[in-house]
Amino acid sequence: MSRWVGVDGWEVAVVELDGRPVFRVRHLGYHICYARSVAGVAQHVDLADLVEVVELRR
Repeated sequence: MSRWVGVDGWEVAVVELDGRPVFRVRHLGYHICYARSVAGVAQHVDLADLVEVVELRR
């Protein structure tokens, strides 16, 4: 699963909804919206502030 975090508690993750991948946008743990495109995410979050979360294997 791809996930990005930003300043002030913003989080964007790719999730599957009705069999299709969408972006889930959350702020401080609260659901804000599901976006079908990057442009939809950009309506809520400044994309330049997002950094990808990379999980490392042990």
